Amino acid sequence: MRIIVAKRAGFCFGVKRAVNIAFDMASRKEKVCTLGPIIHNPQVVESLKQNGVNYIDEPTMEDGTIIIRTHGIPVDQYKRIEKMGLEIVDATCPFVKKAQQYAKLLSTEGYQVILLGDRDHPEVKSIMSFAGNDVVVVKDGEIPLNIRTKVGIVVQTTQPVDALRRLLSEIIEKTKELKIYNTICNSTALRLKETFEISGSVNLMLVVGGKNSANTSQLANLCRSNGVNTRHIETASEIQTDWFHNVESVGVTAGASTPDWIIEEIKAKIDVIASSNAA
Repeated sequence: MRIIVAKRAGFCFGVKRAVNIAFDMASRKEKVCTLGPIIHNPQVVESLKQNGVNYIDEPTMEDGTIIIRTHGIPVDQYKRIEKMGLEIVDATCPFVKKAQQYAKLLSTEGYQVILLGDRDHPEVKSIMSFAGNDVVVVKDGEIPLNIRTKVGIVVQTTQPVDALRRLLSEIIEKTKELKIYNTICNSTALRLKETFEISGSVNLMLVVGGKNSANTSQLANLCRSNGVNTRHIETASEIQTDWFHNVESVGVTAGASTPDWIIEEIKAKIDVIASSNAA
């Protein structure tokens, strides 16, 4: 059985940076919390918990050092923590920071900000807080309503480029002045492209990552759209032997919040199954 593992599977730069910050703080501080899960991966969150780093939804005076998650937090929440006098360690992904800054710049320049992304995602909530009171948030495929004649666009960093193209085709005839900041993370675009190519050449795709991870779910949906049997899993324990019946080739990709050790366990289990099937 042929096994193809995506070269870009696993931690992106921003996630690796945030996780390293969290474990470093755990080794140096007695009381450390992350504001929300540091990343959307239950296994990493649990590992941090075992090292004394829990996540909280709202800080109290007893919480010590507060680590800001990769997705960032809204401006007003950041200011509340500052007023409490708690130590803040900001692990917001630099690409998310850039999207926040562009949203603020557009708003300051008098543009109505249209934000392409999932309104319920913590990254989008953080960017919205920089974008002014008339910000419009749209998902891929939605048609933005009530837009002004002067519009600026920013994008959730994990959105596909095609989603931005579709949004532009809807907006271009509805506004007179349009300014675009393509804030899609390059790592995301390359991961999607590589995953799509692999999924077109195998019988089975395993997409590894948190079930609550938007970018991992996006990878799984992309594979399914390419017509390949696709399984979204978090760990090797979920793999079932019967998935590989009559499978000659399998592809493995992983979301940006999936650690290497989980990917290695997945590969090892597939190797065992492949050896068993060959016997």
